[in-house]
Amino acid sequence: HGWSEALAGIKSPHVKYICPHAPVMPVSLNMNMSMPSWFDIIGLSPDSQEDEAGIKQAAESVKALIDQEVRNGIPSNRIILGGFSQGGALSLYTALTTHQKLAGVIALSCWLPLRASFPQGPISGVNKDIAVLQCHGDCDPLVPLMFGSLTVEKLKSMINPANVTFKTYSGLMHSSSLEEMMDVKQFIDKHLPRV
Repeated sequence: HGWSEALAGIKSPHVKYICPHAPVMPVSLNMNMSMPSWFDIIGLSPDSQEDEAGIKQAAESVKALIDQEVRNGIPSNRIILGGFSQGGALSLYTALTTHQKLAGVIALSCWLPLRASFPQGPISGVNKDIAVLQCHGDCDPLVPLMFGSLTVEKLKSMINPANVTFKTYSGLMHSSSLEEMMDVKQFIDKHLPRV
């Protein structure tokens, strides 16, 4: 709900926005307490074990949403995936593994999950030239800026580096800002022009 409110301030009238809820599940990092989560998070260091099955299952859920919109008449190349933190991580992973050609990805305060599962060097999938807007606060205590920096370097080795934009925001913690939302709006308007 919070993101649908944030998007309300930047909506373009010709674009449909879908903000799916993550399912509620126990999260290891949260002392196994249940919370909305796309997949389990075991730790927050770059070498932490990852919930591979959960990440892949969540990506299938997003791919099903894409398929539904395609059935509704929206070509996949007019769809942008986006998310914040875990949702941004899931958006990146899904875009790099789907067989649907997408218009772009917006990845806010996040990382690339299962990064070791991707080949070294360029990917050959339909989204090898996808446009990516990756944004990160330079004071993020939860997903450190270093994760964003490592992710953008990995992305630039996998997809056309000219299509990867990395923006950082001074003083921003694990949250968003008006400046970031205006950058998101500009990206959406550029990659989903009125038809």
